Amino acid sequence: MKIYNTLTRTKEEFVPMEAGKIKMYVCGPTVYDYIHIGNARPYVIFDTIRRYFEYKGYSVNYVQNFTDVDDKIIKRANEEGVESTVISERYIKEALKDAAGLNVEPATKNPKVTEEMDHIIEMVQTLIDKGHAYEVDGTVFFDTKSFDGYGKLSGKNIDDLMAGARIDVDDNKKNPTDFVLWKPKKEGEPAWQSPWGEGRPGWHIECSVMAKRYLGDTIDIHAGGEDLIFPHHENEIAQSEAANGVPFARYWMHNGFINIDNIKMSKSKGNFFTLREIAAEFPYDVVRFFILSGHYRSPINFSRELMTAAGTSLDRIKNCAKSLDFIVKNTQGEMTAEEKELSAQADAFRVQLETAMEDDFNTADAVTAIFDLVSFANKNVKETSSKAFAEDILNKLLTLCNILGIKPLEAEEKGDTAKIEELIAKRTEAKKAKDFATADAIRAELLEMGVVIEDTRAGVRWSYAK
Repeated sequence: MKIYNTLTRTKEEFVPMEAGKIKMYVCGPTVYDYIHIGNARPYVIFDTIRRYFEYKGYSVNYVQNFTDVDDKIIKRANEEGVESTVISERYIKEALKDAAGLNVEPATKNPKVTEEMDHIIEMVQTLIDKGHAYEVDGTVFFDTKSFDGYGKLSGKNIDDLMAGARIDVDDNKKNPTDFVLWKPKKEGEPAWQSPWGEGRPGWHIECSVMAKRYLGDTIDIHAGGEDLIFPHHENEIAQSEAANGVPFARYWMHNGFINIDNIKMSKSKGNFFTLREIAAEFPYDVVRFFILSGHYRSPINFSRELMTAAGTSLDRIKNCAKSLDFIVKNTQGEMTAEEKELSAQADAFRVQLETAMEDDFNTADAVTAIFDLVSFANKNVKETSSKAFAEDILNKLLTLCNILGIKPLEAEEKGDTAKIEELIAKRTEAKKAKDFATADAIRAELLEMGVVIEDTRAGVRWSYAK
């Protein structure tokens, strides 16, 4: 299995530290609002990577944090006249709802910054004791000059950074590149007691602490969006390796950006969408499928036209699965010799998907493997096929879909299924009684409900009109 490692800028053979086990940390959202479509991409991508590891038999300890104390959270809390915890807890619940909608498996642990203060203070003190950090009037800074490897993840040269490019000027810093580990309390902000006075942590220290606490000093994979490479992940490496004295993460994985109509998403540009807003127009499973249709390291473009196309493509998979399921439920028999040969041929699609996923998790090619299996099924599984053959091909399709977190047989909450089945049964009886006027009237009623029916040798098949 090959993984592109941001740290080395090459594809590397993936070898976990411990056979059969993977320690994986993914940076989670800052919970001051609903998560946006940009947050959805790492949720889906790294969930899919985790699913593939689990499919291959690995046990994955998957940690994804929530940043629940931050300037944006405090600002929103002050605007609403409530405690910061009210805002953070509200949007943690909403983020988990969105993640569930995207069919993201629950993390092994979702730590929160506010629950890790003792451990954060402990690591900051360790960095001071080791000469990697210093305190000035209640603010603790990390001394980037004290860490030889600073810049190795992003490829940035510390001397170039020292020249002042995009670095805030602060007379209290020894070096322009130094960053905050602990900041003193301000009026109207939550604060915690520390050896340097009341205050709260800087952003970067939190992930170093949570990864260490729940996964250990060295982890297999650290992941997140491309925008986190610098400074967040660069600073995490500096803190963790300076404090722990060992490499922090062996593989670094980063997903590309999502653009909106070919323009980078930004609130200032008015093209910023929360996932909840998008899900009101396009189902969550379409959002997931759209995200998987491109390679995770490449930028992808979001537009209504592309989302509509993704929905149409996903319907092809769903319709195939429903057709196979219908045949399974309405036929009998074991596989013929010819069907056994076709079943063996269909195993090639699993190999095709695995080959794509083993090459740096190329979900775009993995989706192609599923479509190839769909074409195979549509061509070779008929209403006259045996139950065993239809079931075998259906199971192969569901297995591949499950690896990508796609659920093609999930019930669609569009109408009253019991009523639909009742009307279909009445229509069947009317046809048997040669009451074709009633049968046609029921078909028309179903169509008004958005239901299309098809008479087959195995019985009546129905689906929602698209």
